[in-house]
Amino acid sequence: DGRVTAVIGTHTHVQTADARVLPGGTAYITDVGMTGPHDSIIGMERAAVLDRFVTGLPVKMEPASDNPRLQAILIDADERTGLARAVERLDWSHDDIAGARRAGDDAQPL
Repeated sequence: DGRVTAVIGTHTHVQTADARVLPGGTAYITDVGMTGPHDSIIGMERAAVLDRFVTGLPVKMEPASDNPRLQAILIDADERTGLARAVERLDWSHDDIAGARRAGDDAQPL
């Protein structure tokens, strides 16, 4: 803690709710989540993944497209020290992004 700006984990692709700035100034989250289709198995159509799991046989997997989401974290860091001042989890749906506007410009979509 305090030697790096952030420690950002990912493995399960399920965003955890433990984002925080540690006492020494390191931003931390166990799992930042996944950007992609969330009605899937790690981004692939569920049926093919389940068939492979059940039968053990290779199957052609196709990327899923349902419920796309962007999950990330936003870190505010001190420019001089590099230490984190704040961390915020982002979990945006397609509709959240489609309706977003640039800061200070209500007429301009992202």
